[in-house]
Amino acid sequence: MSDRPHTPLLDQVNTPADLKQFSDVQLTQLAHEVRAETISVVSETGGHLGAGLGVVELTVALHAVFDAPKDKIIWDVSHQCYPHKILTGRRDRMRTLRQKDGVSGFTKRSESPYDPFGAAHSSTSISAALGFAVARDLGGACDTGHGDAIAVIGDGAMSAGMAFEALNNAGHLKKRLIVVLNDNEMSIAPPVGAFSSYLSRLYAGEPFQELKAAAKGAVSLLPEPFKEGAKRAKDMLKGMAVGGTMFEELGFSYVGPIDGHDMEQLLPVLRTVQERATGPILIHITTKKGKGYAPAENARDGGHATGKFDVLTGAQKKSPSNAPSYTKVFSEALLDHAAKDDKICAVTAAMPDGTGLDLFEKRYPSRCFDVGIAEQHAVTFAAGLAAGGLRPFCALYSTFLQRGYDQVVHDVAIQRLPVRFAIDRAGLVGADGATHAGSFDTAFLANLPGMVVMAAADEAELVHMVATAAAHDNGPIAFRYPRGEGQGVDMPEVGEVLEIGKGRIVREGAKVAILSFGTRLGEVLKASESLSARGISPTVADARFAKPLDENLILDLVETHDALITIEEGAVGGFGSHVSQLLADHGVFDHGFKFRSMVLPDIFIDQANPEDMYSVAALNASDIEAKVLDILGVSQLSDKRA
Repeated sequence: MSDRPHTPLLDQVNTPADLKQFSDVQLTQLAHEVRAETISVVSETGGHLGAGLGVVELTVALHAVFDAPKDKIIWDVSHQCYPHKILTGRRDRMRTLRQKDGVSGFTKRSESPYDPFGAAHSSTSISAALGFAVARDLGGACDTGHGDAIAVIGDGAMSAGMAFEALNNAGHLKKRLIVVLNDNEMSIAPPVGAFSSYLSRLYAGEPFQELKAAAKGAVSLLPEPFKEGAKRAKDMLKGMAVGGTMFEELGFSYVGPIDGHDMEQLLPVLRTVQERATGPILIHITTKKGKGYAPAENARDGGHATGKFDVLTGAQKKSPSNAPSYTKVFSEALLDHAAKDDKICAVTAAMPDGTGLDLFEKRYPSRCFDVGIAEQHAVTFAAGLAAGGLRPFCALYSTFLQRGYDQVVHDVAIQRLPVRFAIDRAGLVGADGATHAGSFDTAFLANLPGMVVMAAADEAELVHMVATAAAHDNGPIAFRYPRGEGQGVDMPEVGEVLEIGKGRIVREGAKVAILSFGTRLGEVLKASESLSARGISPTVADARFAKPLDENLILDLVETHDALITIEEGAVGGFGSHVSQLLADHGVFDHGFKFRSMVLPDIFIDQANPEDMYSVAALNASDIEAKVLDILGVSQLSDKRA
């Protein structure tokens, strides 16, 4: 405990109600202590640092003014919620952050009544808050009661279509609703798009009359009339009513911008809003991501996500890598193809670093497009690029591709446009938990006519799949790969263009065949070694493709074996289901052939390290071995030779 920060005021806080005892000066000091505690926690656990540091003062001010959990404070994305959790009775557990059975890195309804709505994807907060506001006014039942609904949303998340849909609806319904726009000029990557330019304009017209007049001195704390904001003025919206703002045109009263790190501005404005607001109101605050911790402030991403680190230097404590990451392998392979083909371009949605496209952007800036937090647009934009004669690679995390599924169906698949989907973070991802798991992409892509779906068994296979996608112009194609380091295999100098729909035999055996789709192949080979000690030698095959299936390979395995097991890092309805359909269509089960499919269980698996998560999923080598023994009718305690 000696190396932990000195926090005399924070030590008196068990619930947000305890903040009511503090003066405004003490609340400012409390914010400093919460910031120090947040830094200390994340240095031990790793996690999202910069976003939380940017909203420390806002968090303290919201909990000092409002009455949570009756008042619903809804954090968009919620990776900035660590200070909120520290103030809401979870401080003593914060050093279990993002660990198995520990505190979630995001808001989670089942964790605390102070988390009224769970989130880890962006742009949901205003819709949810509006739902709470309507439920309040219609007498909805809620264990904690109904008070104000407050959505806290960043400028990056506000650029997504869903946020505008919610603003439009809220302005129409005219319910009392509070939206805090946290403008930090930084989402995960530097902000892009016209909306970011609009925020740079900052309202410099008529003062917000009624609210300001009632603010009991708050107006004097704001630049008059927002002259500092006007320095960033860039006119985006032509023809807008004089004296209005985009938000006012949508039906919101608007106040701001105010300094989100200055409690002397935050507290009076929030108190006035709490006392006087009647309809929807938007409070525009400006903050700095990573505020108060120099290594985070100076980082390109504002200290977005970090491993464990040294508090004094900010240096991360990383174990040495034995193999390149899958993301890096994809990035370098794509660069190789782009050097030979100037029609290759790349699209991502606010994740250039996470998807490895930051390197592509540096080398080919005119061919790389970060569209912001807008996956729907990213997919259809890529479709337009393909229709226009380019060869787009749309690089998205599996969990975020879900957000653009209708566009994959309607704009890409139906038109058979050759968009190449690079699906990062496939499978279970560890500390980010269920919200970020890449569980469903195989199932929702492989059911689309004309879609080619691949999964890399290792980093060398990923190189081949990038080459295959680059060469594929006959409709859409997708390839998936996990987070983290590869398996340390020998890497090819040049990627091989794979024959579409053809798998490979990795190890010849007898009686039972194991057909793997994706990186569980490494666990299959471990299980095979263990089974060999029992005299059991399964055939091991790598499917490579879930769509189209290698029907000849599968039916040959059926013909020459007594049983077949498929394994994948995806949900039911994916690769194994397609194999089962094939076997049923060929009447294989009519003759008593044994088939088992190993998939992710029908649950959302909580955060843990990936190995533990795959243990819960029963997809590790020991689970595969047990499945082989079961299908062969061999006792696990027996050394019977088969």
